[in-house]
Amino acid sequence: MTNDTAPFKFTALILAGGRAQRMAGNDKGLLRLHDKPLIAWLLERLNPLADEILISANRNLDAYGAFGHPVLSDASPDFNGPLAGLLRGLETARNPLLLCVPCDTPFLLPDLPLKLWQALEENQAQIAVAATRHHVHRTVCLCRRELAESLAEFLAQGCRQVGSWQATLKAAVVPFEDEAAFANINTPEELAAATK
Repeated sequence: MTNDTAPFKFTALILAGGRAQRMAGNDKGLLRLHDKPLIAWLLERLNPLADEILISANRNLDAYGAFGHPVLSDASPDFNGPLAGLLRGLETARNPLLLCVPCDTPFLLPDLPLKLWQALEENQAQIAVAATRHHVHRTVCLCRRELAESLAEFLAQGCRQVGSWQATLKAAVVPFEDEAAFANINTPEELAAATK
């Protein structure tokens, strides 16, 4: 759907396909923050904005499927990182724009898609990447669906780093003031702190 916050159609991809090694192997998207799983926080934010939502997951597929959106597994079973999930999203999305967000960033703000889209259009860029004062959030990005071919070629060369792929593109880095909105929950300690 579209509204004043996101006056354009886009597909949202939630990345939940990693090994979560810093979380003792627990599937991060399904860990509970207060009364609901981490992925549910993102779905609450994205459901009113996105025309389509996809979930990238390589484990617990039935649990993710219960949220009512298509679940995409990587083409390879080797946990090749977020770019493998992004490629499946780009290949599957029905919209020309794909918003990518990781499942461990539950506090993202509703104006995120709009700000990324404005920067993408103003700079005639291929991808818009969120950044705060101290960090570029490489997996929080809005990209054009036609980047699938470029990404497939990059992965076929054995490359995996998100920043290295983005460096090959015309990218717009978009500043955001609210550092807390991009907080990652990567460890049991960070999850415990977020519940206080």
